Amino acid sequence: MPAISGAGIVVTTLNKVLAIAGVALLLGGVALGFRSVSAGGIDCGSTFQPAAGLTPMACDSRLNSASTLVTIVISAGVLALIAAATVKVVRDKASA
Repeated sequence: MPAISGAGIVVTTLNKVLAIAGVALLLGGVALGFRSVSAGGIDCGSTFQPAAGLTPMACDSRLNSASTLVTIVISAGVLALIAAATVKVVRDKASA
């Protein structure tokens, strides 16, 4: 196994940080998706499972906002994982 130079340590650390951040964002997004939201004291359900039956119109905006937040957080996690995979592929090709 070859010794890792200073730049190699930085790239390896960056790869690990991106991977850990990506997984954390994915799990956080899923947790946010199951978090219950309410509007005016009425339970609206969660992003992944809205309340059954008729819900007040106030729930629409709250569920919409929650859905947007979940989408952004999960997308950021996916992008971080893609960046980690890209850094690893580039590092492997550069060292070969």
